[in-house]
Amino acid sequence: MSSETLTRSATAPQEAVGGSQRYRQLFMRYKILALLIAVAWIWIFFSVMTEGAFITPRNVSNLLRQMSITGMLACGMVFVIIAGEIDLSVGALLGLLGGLAAILDVGLGWPIWYTMPTVLLLGTAAGLFNGWLSTYGGIPSFIVGLGGMLAYRGILLGATGGSTIAPVSEAFVFIGQGYLPSLLGHALAVSLFVLLVALTVTRRRSQQRYQLAVAPIWQDVAKVVVIGVLIAGFMTMLDQYGGIPVPVLLLLVMLGVFSWIASQTVFGRRIYAVGSNLDATRLSGINTDRVKLAVFGLMGLMCAFAGMINTARLAAGSPSAGSQGELDAIAACFIGGTSMRGGSGTVYGALIGALVMASLDNGMSMLDVDAYWQMIVKGAILVLAVWVDVLSRSSRL
Repeated sequence: MSSETLTRSATAPQEAVGGSQRYRQLFMRYKILALLIAVAWIWIFFSVMTEGAFITPRNVSNLLRQMSITGMLACGMVFVIIAGEIDLSVGALLGLLGGLAAILDVGLGWPIWYTMPTVLLLGTAAGLFNGWLSTYGGIPSFIVGLGGMLAYRGILLGATGGSTIAPVSEAFVFIGQGYLPSLLGHALAVSLFVLLVALTVTRRRSQQRYQLAVAPIWQDVAKVVVIGVLIAGFMTMLDQYGGIPVPVLLLLVMLGVFSWIASQTVFGRRIYAVGSNLDATRLSGINTDRVKLAVFGLMGLMCAFAGMINTARLAAGSPSAGSQGELDAIAACFIGGTSMRGGSGTVYGALIGALVMASLDNGMSMLDVDAYWQMIVKGAILVLAVWVDVLSRSSRL
């Protein structure tokens, strides 16, 4: 066999691996674009099937309000999954904290500026307790979440006596049903666009300063233009029905905060490091247990926000609130590109996943699809999302 043949046969596997890596990088880069296209097709499908009722300003406003609760849970859950853990108790904890807020508001007559901080502190404490059991207690997070799901639901039933607590005060209802004034909403939209441009320019300059690979400028310009058009379109549509809902505003704030934590802070980089290689991260001197504890604390805080928004949206505390909330949050993260193996994922991807879930719920409800079919469709999409993640990280893609 000639030396040329030997060289060709030796380099062939390397070229195959290199090609596979390039395909994977392209897939990961355009995954969010694929998700947005999927959302567009879902909206087009339901718009056709409902003869345009799906994309009316009223329904879009309600859809975004509905999505905000799952989105808040997804903001916390994406950090938990990136860190290589899971939390199955978030739906039950959402219900418990929302019920507690209703008890404080209706039963004890507390003003909202007492109720909200108390519930937020209790939610954070519950999340830290889950994290302590998982990290320092050595109990797998799956078991901790499963036990918490049962325990928190039981506490909620006991505290409410199995009955609905209503009506909550008007000030409390506002955070779930209120709207921003039109002028303030427009100012917020312009501010978001300016912030997007500033962050894009700052990121390009940082990459150039450290001699990192920089995307062609037309890609960044196109991204900014597309997002700007989407912002303007949504603002125009929402203005036709009340304006920006308060829960959507809170979700946008959380999107900005959690995205900043993930991409611009040392803590965010440590979350990804813990999920990517726990042993190497621990040997590098990072307290991995403390990082995971903080992640679970943030998850509890998001449960508190989501619980109060859910109670305010319904104007009542319900003993069944938060049912299957953990499944929707986890599905939103996986659909949005978060890896089930940990170490990879984005907050905005998880929120797009939450939009997919909310769109399916809303559209199938408008079509009067049977509940069992809704569960089948959502389950199939979750399995498909995880399968795509597996393929994207295997040698087959």
